Amino acid sequence: MYLKFRTPGRRSRAAAGLAVATAGALGLLGACGQSSHSSSAGTGAIKPGPGQHQTAGMPGATGPGNAAGSAPGASPMPGMSMPMSPPSTAAPVTGDAVAIKNFAFSPAALKVKVGTTVTWTNQDTDAHTVTSAGSGGPLHSAALNTHATYSYTFTKPGTYSYLCTIHPFMTATVEVTR
Repeated sequence: MYLKFRTPGRRSRAAAGLAVATAGALGLLGACGQSSHSSSAGTGAIKPGPGQHQTAGMPGATGPGNAAGSAPGASPMPGMSMPMSPPSTAAPVTGDAVAIKNFAFSPAALKVKVGTTVTWTNQDTDAHTVTSAGSGGPLHSAALNTHATYSYTFTKPGTYSYLCTIHPFMTATVEVTR
């Protein structure tokens, strides 16, 4: 093994570049702590604003760039396209399977006959749930890991709204007819 000793006070170009990069990063980190924003809670935590249920920028949030009245298909960030239309506007699709992928239920509106068993399959790497919106609904899955399934047989007509409790912006409906 060959060891090269350097004289004190001399650095290689790589070491000098690393020192400059480290100093720059530390300078940026130091600047981050010097916010001119006041914190009413004193903790500096980001909290949703008045009328918001989520932090601005989260899917389903309201606020600059995510206004509730913005046009369908409007992008919350320039250069990014994200469908912004609510699932209830989609025409119901018939079938008995729902895929959970890309943080959405697909189809978002499903139409089935009484007695149909619907199966949800998680195709995302994150866990999701299938849970009735509101209280008293019939859908109550455990957290579904990748490739896990949940099935439910619908015995009464009606429209069943559901969501993922881990990601509440994920919503969909099942319309059950006779």
